[in-house]
Amino acid sequence: MPRFPVKKVRKQIKLLLLLLLLTCAAWLTYVHLSLGRQGRALRQRLGYGRDGEKLSGVTEGRGVRATLSTQRAEDSSESREEAQVPDGRDPNTLFPAGAGKPPTLNLTHQAPPWWDEYKGQVNLHVFEDWCGGAVGHLRRNLHFPLFPHTRTTVKKLAVSPKWKNYGLRIFGFIHPARDGDVQFSVASDDNSEFWLSPNESPASAQLVAFVGKTGSEWTAPGEFTKFSSQVSKPKRLMASRRYYFELLHKQDDRGSDHVEVGWRAFLPGLKFEVIGSAHISLYTDESSLKMDYVAHVPQSPASHVGGRLPQEEPRADMLRPDPRDTFFLTPRVEPSSLENVLEPCAYAPTYVVKDFPIARYQGLQFVYLSFVYPNDHTRLTHMETENKCFYRESPLYLERFGFYKYMKMDREEGEEDEEEDRQRRAFLFLSPDDLLDDEDEGELLDSLEPTEASLLQRGRRSPSPAAPTAPPGPKPTAPAPPSTRDPPTPRRSRALSWAARAARPLPLFLGRALRPRAAAEQPPPKVYVTRVRPRLRAPPRAPAPLSPRGPPWPPFPGVFLRPRPLPRVQLRAPPRPPRSRGRRTGGSPATELRPPARAQATQGSREGQLRMLGLPGPTADSNLSSEAQPVTSFLSLSQVSRPQVPGQDEEEGEEGEADEDGAQGEEDSEEAGGAPRGRWREDAIDWQRTFSVGAMDFELLRSDWNDLRCNVSGNLQLPEAEAVDVVAQYMERLNARHGGRYALLRIVNVEKRRDSARGSRFLLELELQERGGGRRRLSEYVFLRLPGARAGDTDGDGASPEPAPAASARPDGRPELCRPLRLAWRQDVMVHFVVPVKNQARWVAQFLADMAALHARTGDSHFSVILVDFESEDMDVERALRAARLPRYQYLRRTGNFERSAGLQAGVDAVEDASSIVFLCDLHIHFPPNILDGIRKHCVEGKLAFAPVVMRLGCGSSPGDPHGYWEVNGFGLFGIYKSDFDRVGGMNTEEFRDQWGGEDWELLDRVLQAGLEVERLRLRNFYHHYHSKRGMWATRSRKGARTEGP
Repeated sequence: MPRFPVKKVRKQIKLLLLLLLLTCAAWLTYVHLSLGRQGRALRQRLGYGRDGEKLSGVTEGRGVRATLSTQRAEDSSESREEAQVPDGRDPNTLFPAGAGKPPTLNLTHQAPPWWDEYKGQVNLHVFEDWCGGAVGHLRRNLHFPLFPHTRTTVKKLAVSPKWKNYGLRIFGFIHPARDGDVQFSVASDDNSEFWLSPNESPASAQLVAFVGKTGSEWTAPGEFTKFSSQVSKPKRLMASRRYYFELLHKQDDRGSDHVEVGWRAFLPGLKFEVIGSAHISLYTDESSLKMDYVAHVPQSPASHVGGRLPQEEPRADMLRPDPRDTFFLTPRVEPSSLENVLEPCAYAPTYVVKDFPIARYQGLQFVYLSFVYPNDHTRLTHMETENKCFYRESPLYLERFGFYKYMKMDREEGEEDEEEDRQRRAFLFLSPDDLLDDEDEGELLDSLEPTEASLLQRGRRSPSPAAPTAPPGPKPTAPAPPSTRDPPTPRRSRALSWAARAARPLPLFLGRALRPRAAAEQPPPKVYVTRVRPRLRAPPRAPAPLSPRGPPWPPFPGVFLRPRPLPRVQLRAPPRPPRSRGRRTGGSPATELRPPARAQATQGSREGQLRMLGLPGPTADSNLSSEAQPVTSFLSLSQVSRPQVPGQDEEEGEEGEADEDGAQGEEDSEEAGGAPRGRWREDAIDWQRTFSVGAMDFELLRSDWNDLRCNVSGNLQLPEAEAVDVVAQYMERLNARHGGRYALLRIVNVEKRRDSARGSRFLLELELQERGGGRRRLSEYVFLRLPGARAGDTDGDGASPEPAPAASARPDGRPELCRPLRLAWRQDVMVHFVVPVKNQARWVAQFLADMAALHARTGDSHFSVILVDFESEDMDVERALRAARLPRYQYLRRTGNFERSAGLQAGVDAVEDASSIVFLCDLHIHFPPNILDGIRKHCVEGKLAFAPVVMRLGCGSSPGDPHGYWEVNGFGLFGIYKSDFDRVGGMNTEEFRDQWGGEDWELLDRVLQAGLEVERLRLRNFYHHYHSKRGMWATRSRKGARTEGP
């Protein structure tokens, strides 16, 4: 048997190892190439530097393209969609064309012809009424950079209009005085950016200096060296050439607005000087151009259209994808195949107020809301940090106590019920033992000591400071008022039978003291103070006779609470004449709480009245503390809940020292060897405290009334069980009719309008799978009729009499579905958008662009745009309509002042088809893609009109970052069939001739009186852009600048 050549292997070990390494390398190379062909190449990130840190990105355009191409090659792995669209971003939003690369920016590479008369000034574009202090806020403006509010010129690069909430774009050419290196610097309040091109092309502009990026940075005028980013690096310029520049500035509503650009030769010791008119020139002459002409406006890397990526994570839940947004693109089940699925029934809800007399503008009270399932996230949860009206608690209550009443703190076994007692005290959870009965009410009155003495009291004498008495106990004593009888025996009252168990102080709710029973002679008004006494501790005081209910505890005026022992807080006595002080005990004086000024004034006035009547007034001893004699008075909430710092108001403390002696002596005995006197003890924090809480559905607290109080709450939420039950009934009937042809994929939308007397109307929108076919969309109205409910009166035309009610198929008598007669919506009906305009070029251009995008995205050609132009001077509206890619349009020209009612009526009159829908619209609206489908679904001829609720955006807010509120009071956006519009009388053009505001409410009154329902829903992604009324409808400013309405 041959032996293994061990000696040869030892001699050739190095060659063998080398051969092994080569083999491994060849194998890895083969694996890498094989996986690369399959799109799963081995990933090896080479862009790392020392210690594993990622190398910073290259700012040059060439390097960026190389990096992107390398990254795409390396990331072409399992999912190609991930390489094209970042996480959490909508591909349609990021790349509208659907390509896997960002759109090419439409930059201006070649400047227009230049003339010598352009010297001495530069172009200035103003974007007004836009909040924020950062240049990034300016770029979020809907009209930036093509449609400014004002186009004008300026003669030097130093501008201060003394205004607020605006943005500036200054651009033109710089002409250097001589060849050499030049440094630039920019100063502004708030942020600004200075861009400079190495030539006259705007596309080559580069950021050379800026002030801040967040909006909080600013400089004083002429402060060119505050930030390092203000000063540019030296730039080599030639006097024989001109250089394109761009200056962006954003100002908020604070500070001294200004922006200026300085330059200097790159030599030591030179200061920056503002660039004057001798070295600047216009980019182009805009004086003869209308506001809608934007071909000349330069687009540079600083200011361009497109290429802005959306936020990675939407701040509002409404921005997240929802099946409702694109469900209209799914093919619909033919309505003819659904006619016999349910039995027909008449539909006449009881909440319709046909022929009912409605007072002016009272139709708002007869509009009801619909319930929606599943959650459409129209509740503005991101705005509830400022507005918590969704929760029905008082804002003052929430600010002070929060939501602790919904929590139950856990307790260990054997622990005292202190937590439960404190919660019950704070939130007034009373038990039957905490109430007063007739017997205890008399005891309660005996436990009160009035601060004002009167001869009309029941057998009591006014206190006198003559002879002090000492209470039992070894502690130092304080003067006490004498009495002709023994001190009253403390009796226990049911009012605060559980107060002695409390252990921690909580804010006190103060109210009125209980009134005594009617007597023959009513005593004069009294002011009471209730002093909280701590529970008895060892060593105990001399016991007093106790009632079977336990130790006494005087009630707080008007409210039953259980405060724990407060730190020694002395209640100050009313104003008193000077007197000799009694004996004092050692230690620091206790802290006082001042009574309200109103209480002092009341006490002083009453004291004066008593003196005028010859009655003895209150003395200093009438407010002395005693364990058996509580004193009652009114205190404000802040005085009781806010602790007083020891040593403060020492002069007032001297006045009440006699009142403190008894209390201090008691405290000394209770806390012997404790903390030093005059210091507050810190509250212990229980970090291990847990609590129990149940699921809270605050939607159950809402009603279907038109809520005009809360403008952040969304649509009413329909319980899931109810929606599923209705869908199950319908699918059972549908499959019984068609033999199981359709299968339910998901419930997209269910809307319910409740009628507690006759039944509820539902709009079912279901995604179905057709057997042997594709996905289908079912969108139909059904009626859940209550057993034994009568349909009521019909419309009176006899066209659709109520069929005979069929016997219920359910033995339990539950409501059953039926098909409401004359309540079917049409999918192909024409919708006419009627908009009156005047001198609002930038908003008209935006509106037409949105309508063209709506047509391109939906492919829906069954809509028309009707613009009623009141002699606009800033643009050619008719030419803009012709240039827009709209399926249909109409242009109407009217003379005179702007009249919204007359303009809307003229637009509706131009519609010839009475069976089409007219949508009375505004110009500053952002429409969601499903707006046409939403209008058609909620408009039924002779039955339904649609008034969607629009979200009004705040200053500086955009559809990508919506901050605002729902316009719950506005009905200006209104959809209705033209036949119904003519039947109710149309717009009130006589009363609202020279004004607008209120014409929508007046129209709503007449629509409701005509017997129509008004569907009221909050639509997702339906916004009203922010704009001010300054300069609207061609109002003139004091200075003759060309201004276009916002």
